[in-house]
Parts: sequence; C-alpha cells; structure tokens
Amino acid sequence: MSRIGRKPIKVPSGVKVGLNNGVVEVEGGKGKLSWDIPSGINAKLEEENLLIERDNDEKKVKALHGLARSIIANMVTGVSDGFSRTLEIVGVGYRAEAMGSSQIKFNLGYSNPVEFTIPDGISAEFEERGTRLILKGIDKQ
Repeated sequence: MSRIGRKPIKVPSGVKVGLNNGVVEVEGGKGKLSWDIPSGINAKLEEENLLIERDNDEKKVKALHGLARSIIANMVTGVSDGFSRTLEIVGVGYRAEAMGSSQIKFNLGYSNPVEFTIPDGISAEFEERGTRLILKGIDKQ
C-alpha cells in the first residue's frame, strides 16, 4: 500500500470538503477548488480526517493512490493558507514591473522587454525596486 496514500488528510476548521459522484470540492477562506477523483480511488470523510482508499492493487491504481492523496492535501492547504513563491531577478539592470493587474513586463537584457500574462487565480507583488517578485495563489498545480 502507498505510504503517502495511507496518511489521512487533516481538514482544518473553516474548510469544507464535499464528496459528490467522484468529485472532491474543497472550500475555505481563500477560495474554492474541485478535482475529479480517478476511477479506482475513493475518498471518505471521517470527522475531521479525509481518507483516500483504492479499490484494488492494479499497478495503475496503486500509482494514482498517492497522487490523489497529494493533490487533495494540496487543495486543502491552498484554500486555507494559500501558496507563495518568491522569485529573485539577478543581473545588472534586470527588473520586472506590473502592467495592470494581469501582465508583468520583464527587462532581462534582451533587445525588447518580455511581457508575460499572469494566469487567473495568481497574484503578483513586487519588492525591492522590481528585483523580487512574489507570486501567490490557492492552486498548487
């Protein structure tokens, strides 16, 4: 049995987990996420723990067992705490700046600036005169 798949997922207070026809819906203070559970994998809620189980020991189902548990655990963490990544831009004259709320312009030594569209659900903040970029969101995938 998968070691990761065996571990129960602790559901913190303020997070609601719904199980409907093979779909896990997780809702918390930062937002709402849903995911289709693969066939052969089942989830059940017991008090404040969410248990992920598999139907059989086929190779594919065993591989999906730990994956399903990890994805659902990341969903619970995302809607309760969120995820953050800090990117530091290093180089003489290298910097980034916001162009509205949905685009970032990078000056990275190319002849023209590089423009990047921020995906939905992600927010970007800048520190230290455009050399440190902080990306935040609820979905780790």
